[in-house]
Amino acid sequence: MALIITDECINCDVCEPECPNRAISQGEEIYEIDSDLCTECVGHYNTPQCVEVCPVSCIVGDPDRVENREQLMEKYQFLTTGANRVPQG
Repeated sequence: MALIITDECINCDVCEPECPNRAISQGEEIYEIDSDLCTECVGHYNTPQCVEVCPVSCIVGDPDRVENREQLMEKYQFLTTGANRVPQG
């Protein structure tokens, strides 16, 4: 599943540069994760790097965007090959 940042975010700025897919950006109040770009670092690392560096553990799975490892790998392949759309599914 894609990840989300909860309102416990303290805007510490450590997650954004860790994301290899550039899925994290500053929102109006806290950082946000673009679920179309989030692969939980599948294809890049063994674990989500934003989760690893978050000092307040505010990055969790998005229950509205459940994806298995195979789907995340498929999304990674689309993102890294320059495809214009993310697979639906």
